[in-house]
Amino acid sequence: MKYSRREFGQIALAGVPAALSLESLPTFAAAKPNSQWAGVQVGMNVPYNFGTGNYTTGDDIISRCVQLGISGVELRAQPVELFLGSPAAIAGAANAGRGRGRRGAEPTATPGETAPARGEGQPAAGGEANAAPGREGGRRGRGPLTPEQEAARKAAAEETRKWRGGVSLDKVKEFRKKFNDAGILIEIVKWDGIFNFSDDELDYAFQVSNALGARALSSEISIGQTRRLGQFADKHKMQVGYHGHTQVTPAIWEATFAEAKYNAANLDLGHFVAGNNTSPVPFLKQHHDRITHVHVKDRKLNNGPNVPFGQGDTPIKEVLQLMRDNKWRFQATIEFEYPVPPGSDRMAEIAKAIDYCKGCLV
Repeated sequence: MKYSRREFGQIALAGVPAALSLESLPTFAAAKPNSQWAGVQVGMNVPYNFGTGNYTTGDDIISRCVQLGISGVELRAQPVELFLGSPAAIAGAANAGRGRGRRGAEPTATPGETAPARGEGQPAAGGEANAAPGREGGRRGRGPLTPEQEAARKAAAEETRKWRGGVSLDKVKEFRKKFNDAGILIEIVKWDGIFNFSDDELDYAFQVSNALGARALSSEISIGQTRRLGQFADKHKMQVGYHGHTQVTPAIWEATFAEAKYNAANLDLGHFVAGNNTSPVPFLKQHHDRITHVHVKDRKLNNGPNVPFGQGDTPIKEVLQLMRDNKWRFQATIEFEYPVPPGSDRMAEIAKAIDYCKGCLV
């Protein structure tokens, strides 16, 4: 049976838990957070850091940021599209609600979109052609789609494209206002699966990001496809920060920068140290004008593990102080990836990471 977009949205919404409903986000009366110290905006990769899944609602993200005192974020696009009423996002939220009852997992792909990344160090399902190892590519052990599943995916993707073509930017600004009222800047918007977007969808991604007040977009890097996205970045005069894992070298970044004026890097300090076995500081000094934000995590050399801040080989303090002393205004985005130790919890560990960064600056 074929459903209209309105009917599909109503059916999908019926399966969304009450906490994920599309009612207006609440107004937050708590004191506004402030995580800008000595001119350096320390932010958070959300909702990724919270482990709540990509379809976490905006109100939950705001509540957690206020609790932690965080005033700047790199925000994934899924919570925005959920608020806007995307049928795919509604279905993803419903699937996430059911899946969380089983094992608290991140949601899998829903019809109409490439699967969200299941962690910055893991590839997303349904991925992008020519992605570098560890990037968006492959279905990570699930096997190929059946012909019926592939047909359903293509049909739903087309439906999502049509839906995106009718989105009201006024509704986007309504979402932004709630963050602004809470004292939280949406500085970067991350788009999963962006290399599969049509030209119209790429324009949509830049327009939505701009309406949210973002300075830049971000995406996992897909080697061989950054020239096309860079052309749209140049058109909209808005940087795209490509996120690289341990396999991405300075030479790859520099080749990407050469493809378009607004091609840039989301420089992950921990991945750089673990993959290149050297400090990211020289690269940062040379290319600071092509950095949209840095991901702050602590890792060991030689593809070593993520560890609590201050226990690894990543020069977090040196980088933060360079940002302070040189007045570099890109965000220092905490990315929480080390295992939660026994007796603690994720929010407590994130708070420790925030305190570590603050201690480096004041």
